[in-house]
Amino acid sequence: MDKYIYFITPFLAWLICGITKFAVNCIREKRLAFDLIGYGGMPSNHSAIVSSMASLIACTEGIDSPAFGASLTLAFIVTMDANGLRKKMESHAIEINKLKDNSSPILRERIGHTKLEILCGIFIGGFLGFIISQLDL
Repeated sequence: MDKYIYFITPFLAWLICGITKFAVNCIREKRLAFDLIGYGGMPSNHSAIVSSMASLIACTEGIDSPAFGASLTLAFIVTMDANGLRKKMESHAIEINKLKDNSSPILRERIGHTKLEILCGIFIGGFLGFIISQLDL
C-alpha cells in the first residue's frame, strides 16, 4: 500500500476539500448548493491538492529531497495563480457579464480564491499529507 500513498493523498485532499466546500456553500446559501460546485470558494481544492503532496513528500523523503523542491515549487505556482491570475479572470468575467442584456451570465464568475480560502486549502492539504505519512500503510 505504501507505493500508492502518492496517488491516494492528492485524491483524498480533493475529496475532503470538495465535501467541505459543498458543506460551506450549503450552509452559506441555506440550501443544497449543487449549482455552486466548481471553481472558487472555501477552501481551495487546488491549494489542498498541491499542499498534500508537498507535505507528504516532506514527511516521507525529507525537505532536502529534489522531489520536495519540485512539489514546493508547484505549490507556490498553483497558490499564486489561484489568487492572482484567476482572481483577475474572475473580475473580467463579472464585467463581461454586465455587458450582456439579459440576466443569465455568459461566463462563470467564481473562478479565483481569496487568501483565506487558499490558506484553508493549504492547511487541509498539509495536515492530510502529514497524517498519511504517519500511517503504517
